[in-house]
Amino acid sequence: MKTRRALAEMSRLAERYCVRNGAKFRLEDVDPADTSGVKSRSHAEKLLDKSTEILREMQEKLYAQDRWALLVIFQGMDAAGKDSAIKHVMSGVNPQGCDVHAFKAPSPHELDHDFLWRTHTACPERGRIGIFNRSYYEEVVVARVHPAILQAERLPDPLVSKHIWDERHEDINAHERYLRRNGTVVRKFFLHLSKEEQQQRLLARLDDPAKNWKFSLGDVKERERWPDYQKAYEAAIRGTATKRAPWYVVPADHKWYTHLIVASAIVEALDGLDLTFPEADKRLRKELEKVRAALLAEKD
Repeated sequence: MKTRRALAEMSRLAERYCVRNGAKFRLEDVDPADTSGVKSRSHAEKLLDKSTEILREMQEKLYAQDRWALLVIFQGMDAAGKDSAIKHVMSGVNPQGCDVHAFKAPSPHELDHDFLWRTHTACPERGRIGIFNRSYYEEVVVARVHPAILQAERLPDPLVSKHIWDERHEDINAHERYLRRNGTVVRKFFLHLSKEEQQQRLLARLDDPAKNWKFSLGDVKERERWPDYQKAYEAAIRGTATKRAPWYVVPADHKWYTHLIVASAIVEALDGLDLTFPEADKRLRKELEKVRAALLAEKD
């Protein structure tokens, strides 16, 4: 598959699920089981292989150029496939140029800071790809569904108003704009899983001894709040989808399709940076020629 043709196909696939303006976004408009845009699963897997190859080449240039960074954020319900997407999409990337951070419940120390503090310190440096498995978006989703979490942050009472979620959306937009202005490209993925498919995946964790470690009673308990989570995610996407930091609402019922859409969006983001290997200036080229001459002059 020719690279430029593959890039064009990936761009079309990613664009299908891209949200740059959330004003009219509705989560119900995206089918979690959708597999549109590909001829078959085998075709999708071939395109994913090509995207992995392209991503590996682009990541090498990103690292060598040392000018841009890429922050990839994954959000979704339990069992949506965040770990799987990270594993499969980033399988060919050099570990030296990639960092993965999984954010769990905040510690007492983290709760004493602003809600962006712990994630900001983990943002990628130039030349690297940073991956957040959950992120500061938990603070406008989980904390919204469970008010006790917001109470644990011990904010001054006047600051906890009915506008707090809109204000946090504003803060997130400002934060992501700041990152972009400092050379960090942000891409956000909500893996949109159906409640029925989540049920099957949770049952699989119970039935397969090799997956028992993944099971948590808390995952089942959270299913009771499914409508609340859907509303919170929809509000977060509506309030924080921007041209520079778009959301990709990716159908997640079929993991092979999820992986392809995520890979396509990441490749598209890197392709837009016009990445190249740094060229040596005249002085460096002269030094390299001296080194070449010295190496050739060595005796066995």
